Amino acid sequence: MDRRAFAYLVPYWRRLVLVLLISLISTATTLAIPYLSKDLIDTALIGRDLDALRRMVGWFIALGLFGFLLNVVSGLRYTRVSAEILFDMRLSVYEHLQRLSPRFFARTRLGDIVSRLNNDISEIQRVAAEAALAWVGNVLFLAGSLVMMVWLDWRLSLVALAPMPLSLLALGFYRRRLEGRVAELRQRSADIGSFLIETLQAMSMVVAANAQGRERARFRGLNGRFIDALMKMQRVTYFAGGLPGTLLSIGSSIAFFYGGWRVIDGTLTLGTLGAFLAYQMRVFAPAQALMGLYASLATARVSWARVREILDAPVDVIESPDATALPSVRGDIVCESVTLTTERDLRVLDAVSFVARRGTTVALVGGSGVGKSTIAYLVTRMLDPDSGVVRLDGHDLRTLKLDDLRRHVVLVEQEPTLLHATVAENIRYVRPEASDAEVRRAAEAAGIARFVDALPHGYQTLVGERGLAVSAGERQRIALARAFLADPAVLVLDEPTAALDALAQRQVIDGYQAVMRGRTTILITHRRELAMAADYVVVLDGARVVDEGRPHELAARPGVFATLFEIDRPSSVGA
Repeated sequence: MDRRAFAYLVPYWRRLVLVLLISLISTATTLAIPYLSKDLIDTALIGRDLDALRRMVGWFIALGLFGFLLNVVSGLRYTRVSAEILFDMRLSVYEHLQRLSPRFFARTRLGDIVSRLNNDISEIQRVAAEAALAWVGNVLFLAGSLVMMVWLDWRLSLVALAPMPLSLLALGFYRRRLEGRVAELRQRSADIGSFLIETLQAMSMVVAANAQGRERARFRGLNGRFIDALMKMQRVTYFAGGLPGTLLSIGSSIAFFYGGWRVIDGTLTLGTLGAFLAYQMRVFAPAQALMGLYASLATARVSWARVREILDAPVDVIESPDATALPSVRGDIVCESVTLTTERDLRVLDAVSFVARRGTTVALVGGSGVGKSTIAYLVTRMLDPDSGVVRLDGHDLRTLKLDDLRRHVVLVEQEPTLLHATVAENIRYVRPEASDAEVRRAAEAAGIARFVDALPHGYQTLVGERGLAVSAGERQRIALARAFLADPAVLVLDEPTAALDALAQRQVIDGYQAVMRGRTTILITHRRELAMAADYVVVLDGARVVDEGRPHELAARPGVFATLFEIDRPSSVGA
């Protein structure tokens, strides 16, 4: 663990100190019990004192009950505070993921993210809840027992503790190996999680391709590698916990022989030996427990390192400390010499410039991979350009408050996301306070109202996981309704009719033209009908703007636009 991990403890330090104080009192109570055995043997038993026997037994019972109650109180209080601390950690990771750009999610498997957010933080929570308090208690008890052993007889203590350095060396040797084995196991587990998420989301493709057998074999192979990693970790764990404990048990045997010899020789009382052996047994248990807990802490260290990889992922888009609030927006979008490259130095956009004025629909057209969808991310500031600037009403987007920008500029992606919720809840997601009438008007504008009315439960119908209970076209129109409900000044539509037939496409065109009248629409499309319905068209090819103008002008002359949409032009006279 590092300083950043301990920062999560700071808000809870008072409650942690209270738990520590209760643990100290509990440890002191438990440490007094073995010492009572000295008087029990020497005074009550050897001295045949019945009153002393009753008194000692009473103390045993009272201290035992008191220590039990303190353990329950400290354990319950620590479990609650540790759960709150680990939620703070999970929340900070989730918040960081919300700030990361699409680039991060494009290069990182969803299974890896889920594994770290859920499994790794759960492992840290398990260790924190179960092991950390036990670690503190065992350390305190071990230290107290050692002090009492030395106080009873220092020479016997030296004999009993002689194997301790060897035990610590063995523990350190196996610790380094254990962390490597745990890291490998975590990765194998994440591989299985990624496989399941990927194949479950694509189950129809797996079945259609007759790939069930191949995927079962792949699953079996991943599970085999997981089991191999598990067995390697378990072997190291057994040696890490067992060998140091075995060395300590040898020391106990030697101490028992040496102490017994001194009792026979008359240089040590039987009560002192009994108390010493009781403390030594109490030392043996926490020492072994600490060595076992060391393995748990090693797994927590690995889990924290995996969580930290997400927390260390750089945030591409950062709001300026003096960002400008934008309560109202006119809707003029300007891209000025915008250039953007991928992490592999591939140029996605190269000095792209265009203007989308208020009250107009600007279509961005071009072949696949020319950077059209990237512009959508730039306009909503999910990405920042490497050079150049994107402006809204003359303001550089990097100078604006992100909340204001994304309230006024709304994106409908090519593959829209729906939640496992009702139709109404999905449309209302952008404005939870919207009335039923407003939701219905947005659905009508998106051309989805008639379909929703025909559903068994209307707007209360569940759309299923990722919206798979409805068709791709219906998902697109529900997402459009959600965008219309947001009432944006600028609407960015990325292939909004890709899954629609001609009639539904016409409804969508009429809908956004009506909703966005007097406002700005940026339309990314491969559809000729949508491009021709725009006020202005920007043509991209090879990451550059190669042509622009009114759609009918572009269609009338040779160029990328006419080629893209296979527009036939009349032959020239005499040609």
